[in-house]
Amino acid sequence: MIQLEGMFDLPAEKKSRIEWSADLPVEEHAWHIGLIVGPSGCGKTTIARELFRNNFIDGFEWFQKKSIIDSFPQAMGIKEITALLSSVGFSSPPGWLKPYHVLSNGEQFRVTIARALAEQNELVVIDEFSSVVDRTVAQIGSCAIAKTVRKRDQKFIAVTCHYDILDWIDPDWIYQPSTNDFQWRCERQSRPPVSLEIINVHRSAWELFRKHHYLDSTLQKSANCFMALADGQPAAFTAVIHFPHKTASSFREHRTVCLPDFQGIGIGNALSEYVASLYCCKKPYTSVTGHPAMIRHRAKSKFWKMTRKPSSVQRQCGLERKGKRRISSSRGRITASFRYVGPERRQEAKGFGLI
Repeated sequence: MIQLEGMFDLPAEKKSRIEWSADLPVEEHAWHIGLIVGPSGCGKTTIARELFRNNFIDGFEWFQKKSIIDSFPQAMGIKEITALLSSVGFSSPPGWLKPYHVLSNGEQFRVTIARALAEQNELVVIDEFSSVVDRTVAQIGSCAIAKTVRKRDQKFIAVTCHYDILDWIDPDWIYQPSTNDFQWRCERQSRPPVSLEIINVHRSAWELFRKHHYLDSTLQKSANCFMALADGQPAAFTAVIHFPHKTASSFREHRTVCLPDFQGIGIGNALSEYVASLYCCKKPYTSVTGHPAMIRHRAKSKFWKMTRKPSSVQRQCGLERKGKRRISSSRGRITASFRYVGPERRQEAKGFGLI
């Protein structure tokens, strides 16, 4: 200590003591999202912890050998938990069954937020928000989380050094400790657009997506496959098969899945509806899905007509193999049926060689 004082000609106690004076008038207006942002060392965490100590989230204890679902409050039903996970952009049922420690950084980020919203009824304060995830994941995740917070009528404060999430999380107020500047944002902003490139791909592209689908990982050999690229990165996948019928043949959605890093802003639904708009130019286009989030979206969408309400379908394929009847994969699951009734993209369908 003495040597350091001599080297810099400064008493140690003057160098090591830092004080902040902060005024966050958050009671002046109604709000849902707050953002405390600034460079490292500017006092973000210290201020947030001092002002919101009862709502400050340092992390959670997670079961090592049980699924993440088991760590949520026992009072919550499975439908409520999975709906919350889906709303923050983690809508992969295979991932719901995994322990927390095997999830990717992006998945852990979203799961932690979901649990915080489940356990804190009023205000949630998250330090180092989005700091350990890829920036694309951070931006898309921020948008999904903000939408969820507002829908649940909760309050959420993100504490971060990253300014690139500002337009995605769209906070109602911003506080920058480095300049002691507090600002209300009176008008909501639209999130930045996400540009998608949709291409026809070989069925081998399914390998990138198969483990994230909520059913089995098989893909019919006859399937025609499409992939959505977001900023050049694979984001979502849809496969289509022909459904033969003596009097009413159609095309049917076979598989649709969005990679976890891109969930939460509707990319999977956008791809699904785009592909449907190509095929409906030729024949009716139908889909059967058991994914809760997709059922909710389509039930509200003007582009889809529900032809069967969510229900459990008991059926058998009728194909005998070594004396045993093969059972359909949809047996016993809750699924809903839809027919696409949205606009056609005839010119683009010609470009894909579909008509």
